Amino acid sequence: MDYGTVYRGTIKESKFQVAVKVFNLEMRGAERSFMAECEALRSIQHRNLLPIITASSTVDNIGNVFKALVCEFMPNGNLDSWIHQKGDGKAAKRLGLTQTISIAANIADALDYLHHDCGRPTVHCDLKPSNVLLDEDMNALLGDFGIARFYADSRLIPPGSISSIGVKGTIGYIAPEYAQGGHASISGDSYSFGIVLLEMMTGKRPTDPMFMDGLNLVNFVERNFPHQIYNVIDPQLQEECKDLAQNKMVPENVVHQCLASLLQAALCCAHSLPSERANMKETASNIHEIKTSHLGWKLQK
Repeated sequence: MDYGTVYRGTIKESKFQVAVKVFNLEMRGAERSFMAECEALRSIQHRNLLPIITASSTVDNIGNVFKALVCEFMPNGNLDSWIHQKGDGKAAKRLGLTQTISIAANIADALDYLHHDCGRPTVHCDLKPSNVLLDEDMNALLGDFGIARFYADSRLIPPGSISSIGVKGTIGYIAPEYAQGGHASISGDSYSFGIVLLEMMTGKRPTDPMFMDGLNLVNFVERNFPHQIYNVIDPQLQEECKDLAQNKMVPENVVHQCLASLLQAALCCAHSLPSERANMKETASNIHEIKTSHLGWKLQK
């Protein structure tokens, strides 16, 4: 759910470029979204979370309320624009295997921190490619905490859950139990992460028109895993990997194992049952192992 419009700006004195999110306060929930983002980002800091430079909440001389958040401008845009290139005549943006693994590790680290290491576990609730921003060096930063939720007193609620009141998200990325009135939880974020990683690997949105009559992004991959994974891998990524093998830079079975490991990490998060999903601490550790192995290829070449 987008509660505002984002503008690009420049701080006059320093020429520092910023992104300004101006909230549309006529939208139901926008003011609550503003407060949620301020609260979420006031007490949590991580290299892969988009930092807020400042927040503005004022009333003009005729009584109109203005609320905005000012963030550092991310020159490489969002992850969605890299996965799904637009046919606008510009040079196509492409994510290579190295960038895919690195971005996955960045997102996993951010969620691991939110869920397990920031003092008060936080559920993002709206992880999707358009909420993952990319800096000048293609490091991924997770943004848009407009519907983030905090754990309540853990003695009063089931482990891993918080109130289901007002749970929102984006169709295709929200966990199945949310649609059935279930509690927002860290396992819901794990599900969203699994979907985002599958989208990066396949190049297909979870809302792609091909997914109908019981077919969805998860079982589309499951049906081809692990022996026919090239049936689901994004063609550009597939081409890069086949070139590595054909040029004898990396053995074919090693390339296949890397791709299979990434898909498996995604599928472990995207189980339909929350109790069966991998948590983000073990997922982050798993993806860093894949990243270390992949780095070994590059050092050997």
